Amino acid sequence: MIEVSTDILWLLMAAAFFAGIVDSIAGGGGLITLPVLVIAGAPPLTAIATNKVQGVFGAAMAAFAYARGGHVNLHRQWKAACIAFAAAIIGALLTSSLPTEVIRLGLPVLLIAIALFFALKPGLNDLDRTARVTPVVFTLTLVPLIGFYDGLIGPGAGSFYMIGFVGLAGYGVLKATAHTKLLNFASNAGGIVAYAVVAQPWWFVGLAMGAAQMAGAYVGSRLAMRIGARLIKPLVVIAATALALKLIWDMT
Repeated sequence: MIEVSTDILWLLMAAAFFAGIVDSIAGGGGLITLPVLVIAGAPPLTAIATNKVQGVFGAAMAAFAYARGGHVNLHRQWKAACIAFAAAIIGALLTSSLPTEVIRLGLPVLLIAIALFFALKPGLNDLDRTARVTPVVFTLTLVPLIGFYDGLIGPGAGSFYMIGFVGLAGYGVLKATAHTKLLNFASNAGGIVAYAVVAQPWWFVGLAMGAAQMAGAYVGSRLAMRIGARLIKPLVVIAATALALKLIWDMT
């Protein structure tokens, strides 16, 4: 059963395609798809759950494309992905019992800080730098923290993963982007598992938007691999700033 009219479904799929391009390059695709789901008539919790359903497909396609291009070894990330998956389930299940509004107050500050980091820090390119933490420490600390946040609230999780890979793991911008996708897929998948229990996603709409997300993610990842940091950096700045402004607007 289709939850919306055919015309609305096509508009949602168009938004998902564009979001797939943006998300595969810089993250922040939910900034596009979540509001349009609400405008289409989805209750807030249903919109969040449906957004997780469609978003997981885009993240999967982007992860596959970057792996095929040789920018990430997905086999080496499976443990981190499992941790992100489990942390996201816990976060989603605790949405109603934790002070999420308090967390939202701090998000604009963090997102603007990310935008300033990528806009102003010299030497950010596709070359790797010295790591500040070991892969084990990164996997056991930052990955579950962001995965938990992705299940609990979600917006900006891809940007947080990316800043971690650049600032702590020492990855170049393109390599960092590639490494965020499997983790984003895993935390989205964990959110789906939890929200399928506590909410009612629009499954048909989510799957249709997911197909469009996959197409957009393929296009976006190809562009990112061709152009690299020159494309990724400004889009990260734009996406993080736009999300911060939206969160501030929602509070007013």
